[in-house]
Amino acid sequence: MFLGLNAESYDRTYTDATLVRRLASYYLPQRRRMLALVSVILGITAIGFFDPVVVSRTLDILRLEVAQNAPTGEMTSTIGWLIAFLLAVAVLNWLGNFARRRLTARLISDVISALRRDAFNAVIRHDLSFFDKYQSGKIISRISGDTQELAQVSTLLADLVTQFAILIVLTTYLFSVSWQMALTLLGMAPVVVIMGVLFRRGARRVTRSGFRAVGEVNSSIQEMVAGMCIAKNFRQEASMYRAFQKVNDQAYTVNLRRGVVMSNIFPTLNAFEGIGTAVLAYVGGQLVGAGSLSVGVWYLFIISLSRFWFPLTNLASFWSQIQSGLSACERVFSLIDAEPSVRQDLRAKSQEPRSKSQELRGEIQAFSTQDLGLSTQNSALTGAVAFERVNFSYVTGQAVLAEFSLKIAPGESVALVGHTGAGKSSIVKLISRFYEFQSGQILLDGRDIRGFDLAALRSQLGIVSQVPFLFAGSIADNIRYAKPDLSDAEVEAIARRIGDGEWLDSLPVRMRTEVGERGGRLSLGQRQLVALGRVLAQRPPIFMLDEATASVDPFTERQIQTALNLILKSSTSILIAHRLSTVKAVDRILVLDHGRIIEEGNHDNLMQRGGHYAALYDTYFRHQSADFKVKI
Repeated sequence: MFLGLNAESYDRTYTDATLVRRLASYYLPQRRRMLALVSVILGITAIGFFDPVVVSRTLDILRLEVAQNAPTGEMTSTIGWLIAFLLAVAVLNWLGNFARRRLTARLISDVISALRRDAFNAVIRHDLSFFDKYQSGKIISRISGDTQELAQVSTLLADLVTQFAILIVLTTYLFSVSWQMALTLLGMAPVVVIMGVLFRRGARRVTRSGFRAVGEVNSSIQEMVAGMCIAKNFRQEASMYRAFQKVNDQAYTVNLRRGVVMSNIFPTLNAFEGIGTAVLAYVGGQLVGAGSLSVGVWYLFIISLSRFWFPLTNLASFWSQIQSGLSACERVFSLIDAEPSVRQDLRAKSQEPRSKSQELRGEIQAFSTQDLGLSTQNSALTGAVAFERVNFSYVTGQAVLAEFSLKIAPGESVALVGHTGAGKSSIVKLISRFYEFQSGQILLDGRDIRGFDLAALRSQLGIVSQVPFLFAGSIADNIRYAKPDLSDAEVEAIARRIGDGEWLDSLPVRMRTEVGERGGRLSLGQRQLVALGRVLAQRPPIFMLDEATASVDPFTERQIQTALNLILKSSTSILIAHRLSTVKAVDRILVLDHGRIIEEGNHDNLMQRGGHYAALYDTYFRHQSADFKVKI
């Protein structure tokens, strides 16, 4: 039943005290709002205290008036004052609770928003190996679902604080009027506490499983929606439905068990509440009969039982929800605290130590102000790239690059060619710091790449992947993605530098054309042109391209090559080449095989040698040549 619901490797176990301290750091910036909330709670507490006390005293007054045969008008006046008081209390109680819930909602919304920002920032700081290992649906579930659960529990706790404040004040007063009845009332508290403790461990366990089950469902839905086209192509809708049904049934079973654990406490506690009422009624009746307790005070204790029992019952019955909140909090903090594989040596040693959340909030502020330029220490790159005896593997024991060395001069363009698995894409990913290499050095302008700030480094890298990713929006929006301050005229000027803008004129509304989700409304070639336009807007010192293997029409290929030529003139370029036009345009071709450079030179020299490149040319490039003829 619990297959697939194991904890992620980055999950941690925190004590309740640790979780509370971490959460407190998010509430501290909201001191003013918390102070206002406390003031409102104290007002509600005063109302909750005086309400039963005044009713009790009024009952005693009425009993005395009846015993003394007081005039009917006097008793009517007493009842009228009681009614007016109860109406005023109802209005004030409504206003107080309205203000409390409004302040609580604002306070918790701000806290959850800050927590989500920290969690999301922690995610975007991770290298690509993190996303290779962990499913995005489960990550999304932690950022959205778990934080929402924490928000609901926080609201519940705010209600419990109000109830306990009334309980403390009322209990203190009850001791002053009848210590015997007050002790009888307090004698019931251990029952509720014991019940809560008994449910605590099981509640935390089943709620963890519940959250993991929800994460599995989210992950399954995301993967299936993303792969819907493939499923329909192979007519596997039924198989997809069965796979989802299996995950959904698992989540149903897990959450049913969670619901049973959470709901069993209510009938148990209600039964004990009934027993408590009977005990108070019996003890109070004996004291009234003995003349040591008034009827009004007896009523006060009876009515106070619900006010006394209610917060304790809520605490015990909602203990599982509180545990849900702590479990959710634990999962979110585990995500925030997960250490990225890519490690930088750049650290400000003069600063005071900061918590993980403070560090993340500092980075968020930097991102929000778009402070992505290099510091004075990280001056603009010239584009010199060097690999020195680099060893890298995605999986331990399976080397992708072994003792790999390479030097690329500033402004030089190189093409990487080789069979699948030769290590071409890995070189680009290591320069981009998407993955961490195990040993050796990668130098940019003679400086170790680990000494650069990641955001500053990547701001100087122009990268176009094999399947360019476009965000929903217009072509103009996607081109200005790297430089949001570009005007529409500047963006269009950049786009028209590519083949005199002929590709742009073929689109329905040119720059305003919507690209759709992931660029799905454009062809692969058009997506590449938009991605290259984005790089032209960025003007990076180092440009890296993983060309798409799919064929494009001659018109689009010519447009792509025009854009590439513009970029090659101003950048150090590393191209994973799949087109003959690209291979011929670069300064140097590197032929890779199993993570080693086995040949290098330009196209003509390598063809004359008749070696590995010549064989690759016959396999991959010759059919793209103008003089290629199909043999029949």
